[in-house]
Amino acid sequence: MAGMGKRMRPHTLITPKPLLAVAGKPIVERLVETIAELVDEKIEEICFVIGDFGPQVKENLKNIASRLGAKGSIYHQKEALGTAHAIHCAKESLSGPTIVAFADTLFDANFTLDTSADSVIWVKQIDDPSAFGVVTTDNNQNITAFVEKPTEFVSDLAIIGVYYFKDGANLKAEIQHLIDQNIMKSGEYQLTDVLENMRQKGKVLKPGKVNRWLDFGNKNVFVQSVSELLDYKGLSSEQYKTENSKIIEPCFIGEGVELYNSTIGPYVSIEKNTIIKDSHISKSVVMAQTEISNAKFENSMIGNHTTIKENNTLKEVSIGDFNTVITHEH
Repeated sequence: MAGMGKRMRPHTLITPKPLLAVAGKPIVERLVETIAELVDEKIEEICFVIGDFGPQVKENLKNIASRLGAKGSIYHQKEALGTAHAIHCAKESLSGPTIVAFADTLFDANFTLDTSADSVIWVKQIDDPSAFGVVTTDNNQNITAFVEKPTEFVSDLAIIGVYYFKDGANLKAEIQHLIDQNIMKSGEYQLTDVLENMRQKGKVLKPGKVNRWLDFGNKNVFVQSVSELLDYKGLSSEQYKTENSKIIEPCFIGEGVELYNSTIGPYVSIEKNTIIKDSHISKSVVMAQTEISNAKFENSMIGNHTTIKENNTLKEVSIGDFNTVITHEH
């Protein structure tokens, strides 16, 4: 999770993308919880590979690990040298059964993890795989190839960015080989090159098919993914205050939220201690400690500690943290 999250700006100017809240929890916490549900064994350690995010972020991440009964470790990727390089930054912890996940994605799955395989690559069957890396398989459901952004159809199984490795030490050695031999693509050390090398050595690589795959790459897909999460998770709201307001489910409303003379939903997520007055908000994400009045928003994302006073004109907005927006009547 060391990236800058540039496509999610302004929402990632202060908060790293994997720590953006989704219905009361950071994306990365929801991801780790989902993975934990698929693994029979106890998770001993959760390593977070981050950029220069500051001491408070490190503390938050270690708390996420401790809530799952695991040790939390922090590693830094100082240069953007690719996915394999990012994993190698945590080389001190690479031993035994290991799961690697890119922390800006969520998924829903109910498959049983095949721990007899040398590696399992989580995939989602999609209609248009041309924008993704895909895998091909044989009749025994062994992975036979990795194809990056295929221009012609070879497979509809897109790699979502979550991987199981039976032997973390072997993964570390394979990445070290890439680095020692300076095997790069577009100036980066790629995990798919590691996987292909393992396959050519006769390692057994299997696909793990997920039911849903939620991306959080930019504002529009963030809002859409939160909407889908609210739909299938049925997340319950927390303690909030409401006066003369209507909630159209599905919604998530955080602790300490206050709603006055407003209509909220469907598909709205509001984080804690936000106050909304005389407004109509649908299919939107509103972060914490924010005040909104006289607004009509849809397909919108509004940051933390922001004040918005509108003029009841329907709008689609993307407003970051610590902003003040006042729209006067004409």
